[in-house]
Amino acid sequence: MTEAGKRLAFGKKRQQHVLILASGEKVRHITIRPWLAVTAFCMAGLLSVGYIGSTAYLILRDDLVGATIARQSRIQREYEDRIAALRAQVDRVTSKQLLDQQVVERKVEKLLAQQKDLTSRHGRMSDLLERAEKSGVSGTVDEPRPVNAYSPDKRASLSGASKAIDSVLASPSTGLKGSIGYTSKSEKLSERSLSRMVASLSKVENEQLLRIASLTSGAETKADAMADIIRRTGIKIDDSASQNVGGPFVEPMKASTATFEEQLSNLDTALSRLETVRGAAVSLPFGNPAPGSDVSSRFGNRIDPFLGRLALHTGIDFVAQTGAEVHTTGAGTVTSAGFSGGYGNMVEVDHGKGITTRYGHLSQILVKEGDKVALGEVIGKAGSTGRSTGPHVHYEVRLNDNPVDPTRFLVAGTELKTYLQ
Repeated sequence: MTEAGKRLAFGKKRQQHVLILASGEKVRHITIRPWLAVTAFCMAGLLSVGYIGSTAYLILRDDLVGATIARQSRIQREYEDRIAALRAQVDRVTSKQLLDQQVVERKVEKLLAQQKDLTSRHGRMSDLLERAEKSGVSGTVDEPRPVNAYSPDKRASLSGASKAIDSVLASPSTGLKGSIGYTSKSEKLSERSLSRMVASLSKVENEQLLRIASLTSGAETKADAMADIIRRTGIKIDDSASQNVGGPFVEPMKASTATFEEQLSNLDTALSRLETVRGAAVSLPFGNPAPGSDVSSRFGNRIDPFLGRLALHTGIDFVAQTGAEVHTTGAGTVTSAGFSGGYGNMVEVDHGKGITTRYGHLSQILVKEGDKVALGEVIGKAGSTGRSTGPHVHYEVRLNDNPVDPTRFLVAGTELKTYLQ
């Protein structure tokens, strides 16, 4: 079989690659196996790729580094811009809150000043309110009162207002308590508290003015009514002192202060006039010497029981049993206490303004000359001494030592009784 036939019969024979190295006389034969060739080729390829990559990196490195630096710079600028914007927003919010704090502080200072003013007014009103109560004047206010505006004794009280102001001062009205750009909950509460305080103090102030005006009106009405009743008896009352005015010129006060001062002055004048009229009503003989007793003989001309002819009866006779109490009809001073001719045992009381009263035919005298007596005080006991036909009380009213009809004083006393209670 030929060589070619063998190759066809047994397959193609692998050829070996031999590397011959000659150095002088030395010759070396190196057989290159297929796997070694593949390995060498791959290593060469890797080295080529590494070389090309290293070369490309060295060439493009500056561009990559520049791009990275530029990107980082851009990100940094963006953050700086955002931080600056947030800082500006914080500054705006802080500035606004500082302004709000200043506004709140000014409002609180104003409220404290108003509270101090109202407290001072309350102190000045106390004396007038006591005088009004003693004079029997009670002012009524139709508008609803704020809570704690007045205490049960109808005096202006500011305890509720003080507590509310203290709560506002205790709670911070500013500061970064909430999110930026939003009003904190405590700040809203403070604003509402301030608003409530402004309204509350305004109501207290209005209540004070309304009460003063009401008391003034009540005092004037009462004084007018009592003075009119007294004048109908023929007695003049000197209650015109309020018309006598004068003094140096002084610049006017603020409107609210002027209103309060003017109303307070009006109330003082009205109460002074009422006290004058009440004093006259208490001191003048408007009482009844024998309460509950019937009148047996009136003032005026009548048939004299002893002479049987016309004569002037200078007083009023009240039916009374011997020993019945006889009362003064007004406050005054006893000017006579003893036996006095036809009067029998008689007591005379001076009430001022030229007015005196006499109580005759007493069985017993319980006072002495010079004694001070009050309205309704018992000065003696009924009897039938002197020129009398039986036990009774002879009662006279004299004006400048001239007898006048006591009936007008008794009627006036009945009308005045409702004002003196």
